[in-house]
Amino acid sequence: MNPPEQWASAFPFLTPEAIALMEQLPPLYAEWNAQINVISRKDQDGIWVRHIMHSLCLGGIMPHRPGLLVLDVGTGGGFPGIPLAIAFPNIHFTLVDSIGKKIKVVQAIVDALGLSNVTALHARAESVQGPFDVVVTRAVASAATLRSWVRHGWSKNPNAAIYALKGGDLHEELSGIKAKLFPISDVLSGEFYETNTWFVFRPNRKDVARFSENETEIKRGSKRMDPLFFMARMLLSP
Repeated sequence: MNPPEQWASAFPFLTPEAIALMEQLPPLYAEWNAQINVISRKDQDGIWVRHIMHSLCLGGIMPHRPGLLVLDVGTGGGFPGIPLAIAFPNIHFTLVDSIGKKIKVVQAIVDALGLSNVTALHARAESVQGPFDVVVTRAVASAATLRSWVRHGWSKNPNAAIYALKGGDLHEELSGIKAKLFPISDVLSGEFYETNTWFVFRPNRKDVARFSENETEIKRGSKRMDPLFFMARMLLSP
């Protein structure tokens, strides 16, 4: 469970304090996973690549303004919320899951790390009251379902958005939704990132300037999809 060499260099927003906390995650999850299975045995061995670094990819594109309110929908064992909360201590994260034993593990790890910017809730996403500025999630539900779950709790922030890590062919799922795609492999290298993850994103003007070289837009009825693997951000407005 040792981290890949120079892993933190891919995430320039991490402070030395955040890196030190991040390196406490594998033994904490190993201890809890022996009691409550929140991560598959295979994924436990690959926790750095499949969970910690995977979650941190969102940190490279989501806003970092202090005081933002972020909702992690279907957090499971605490991903992507816990790594992001470590990375951004001035942002408040609400981590939600409908399975109580998973939230028990999340709360235990939050307590062990002393994270004061995390609220763990045993609840269904659609019942959580906002407002929230940002929603993050990993492979939880379809884009349309995500939007229906969180629309009622959305803030009036015009830049509010969903940032979702997801795999598979998203053509049908995103038909009619204004979204842009960017390869996660631009951030991290390795087989897992080339074959399992999508990056869907609807940028504002500043983001367009940053990502324009790599963007691929999904259009209704389009048969073309390249590159193959991405992460997603969708504005909640129709």
